[in-house]
Amino acid sequence: MSEKTSRPGLNAVCLLLFACILFGTNTLRAQSDSLGVFSSHQDIGNPKKAGAVKYDKVTHSYAISGSGYNIWFNRDEFQYVYRKIKGDFTATANFEFKGADGNGHRKIGWTIRESTDEGAIHASAVSHGDGLTVMQWRSTKGANMLDPQEEIFYPEKKFEVIQLQRIGKQIIMRVGHVGEPLKTVGSHTMPNMPDDALIGIFICSHDPAVLERAVVWDVHLD
Repeated sequence: MSEKTSRPGLNAVCLLLFACILFGTNTLRAQSDSLGVFSSHQDIGNPKKAGAVKYDKVTHSYAISGSGYNIWFNRDEFQYVYRKIKGDFTATANFEFKGADGNGHRKIGWTIRESTDEGAIHASAVSHGDGLTVMQWRSTKGANMLDPQEEIFYPEKKFEVIQLQRIGKQIIMRVGHVGEPLKTVGSHTMPNMPDDALIGIFICSHDPAVLERAVVWDVHLD
C-alpha cells in the first residue's frame, strides 16, 4: 500500500524539481541576454541618484546612466555593469557621454574590482568629461587614493576606444580612435588584486545631484 502511494508523490516531487531547474535556467539566460556580455549591474557606494543600464540587442550597445560623488579617496560611488572574471583578460569598447554640459570630471570607462564594496581594490581605465585620459587605482581595500602616486595621466585627450587588460598581476590601459592602433597609457602591478575579480564598464557623474548618461558599444571581453 505504501509503495503504491509513494510513487505518485515521488513523481510529483521530480516534476516540481525539473520545473524549478528549468525556470532557474531560463531566468539566468534571460538575465544574461538582457546585459549582453555582462551578468549584473548595480550602484556602488549608494549614490543619491540611482543609475541604470539598457542593453540594445540589435546594436549590441549599452545606454548607461549613473551618479556619484567620485571614484577616489577611500570610497567610490558610481553605476557598474559587470561580470565575474578569472585570470587574464582584455576588455575593449567605445565610450561616449550623452550631453556636453556635464561636470568636466565626470568619468566613464572600464574598471576591475575585487568586489562591489565601495572601498574595494580596483584599477580603472578612465575618460573624463573634459577628455582627460588617466589610469587610476586603489592598491589596498579602504585606502585613500593618492594624487599623483596612484594614477597615470596621458598627454593626449578625447579618445573613443578604451581598453583594460590584465596579464598576471599587471594591469594595462590603452586608448585610441576608431580604426587606429591603440596607444598605451601605462601599466601598474596589482599584487593584492585577486585572481577571481569583477570586470565591467562604469559611469560616475562627479556630482551627487546629477545623473549622467553615456553610450557604450563595440564591447569585447576576451
